[in-house]
Order: sequence, then structure tokens, then C-alpha cells
Amino acid sequence: MTSIRVLIVDDHPILRAGLLGLLASQEEFTVVGEAANGREAVALVRHACPDVVLIDLRMPEMDGVSAIRAMRALAPDLHVLVLTTYDSDADILRAVEAGATGYLLKETPREELFAAIRATARGQSVLSPSVASRLVNRTRDTIERALSAREIEVLQLVALGISNKLIARDLAISEATVKTHLLHVFAKLNVDDRTAAVTTAVGRGIIRL
Repeated sequence: MTSIRVLIVDDHPILRAGLLGLLASQEEFTVVGEAANGREAVALVRHACPDVVLIDLRMPEMDGVSAIRAMRALAPDLHVLVLTTYDSDADILRAVEAGATGYLLKETPREELFAAIRATARGQSVLSPSVASRLVNRTRDTIERALSAREIEVLQLVALGISNKLIARDLAISEATVKTHLLHVFAKLNVDDRTAAVTTAVGRGIIRL
């Protein structure tokens, strides 16, 4: 079995030692280096050639997000698993946008951590449940903001089975304007018809039946 080469990046020596001990207990993992900050991590990626970088976010000299960007620029195929105590929307989004493959909290049980490292090495996205929930909510909120109030209003009436002609009458707009609103809704929700638009919007909590 091929060993998964792991680089540990965290500014707390005790935590690095704990992770090293955990990973050393599993034959499938080989720790190829440790770094106390993002700058050291980038330098090690050049020479250690890890399969997975296990990294914290808030560190001195170069933070985790900046390090992820720099490491991915050096090694585009590198997989990065964030392991941190921070789960704010801003932290999660910045890490994912920088190229993190996964995002776990330090409270994650050891067996789940091992499974996450394996999955990350295969390029699979791994997220703590609370992190996944935040991303879903953030995506839904973004969609809701993308749809205008009028578009949501039209879509809500469509969901009630009302025709374009009656929607136009109820909202005191032209039928052509109703069709234009629906075309915008289809484009924003990435769907092709009224049924799919309603199903998607209900599923994401944008409208209610």
C-alpha cells in the first residue's frame, strides 16, 4: 500500500507533536515535515513533496490562506486539508477560495481525521458538518440576494400554478415583463423551465409552497 505523505502546519508545537503521534500510529501515513507558519510550509512543499498538507489558518509570518494560495501555485495538484478552531463564514470561504480541498475543526475525532486525510489525498472534498451547513446557507443566501424581490414574487406565483397572463394582471405588469423575469430566474438558478425553477427554489428555501 502506498503511504500518504503528510505535511503538518501549525504554530503550536504541542499540537504538531500530537498530530505527529496520531499519524505515526497509522502505517498508511508518513509525515514528511512540520512547519510553524505558512512561510515555512511553502518552503517545505518545494522539497518534501507532500500528498496532503494539514494546515491551521491563523499563524504568524504567513497565515494559512496565503500559504494555501502559494502552495497551490507551486504544486497545483497538491491537496490541502484545513484543521482549525475557526469556523466563521469568512474563514471558511477564504480557505475554500484559496484552494483548500477540505475543512475540519480540531474537535474532529481521530478516526474521522484519518478518513478525511485519505479522502483529501484522493482529491475528495471533506467538510465538518457545521462547516458544510454554513456553506450551504451561504450559497442559499447568495442566491436569494441574486434574485430580485420582483423575481421572487413572480416565482412564488408560478409555484401556485398561476399563468403568466394572470401574474401580469395581479402585479400590474405586462406579460412580456413576466416572461423576462422568469428568464432571469432560470439563468440565475441554472434551470430550463418553470417546474425546475420552482423545485430548485423550494429546495433552497427561496420560496415556500
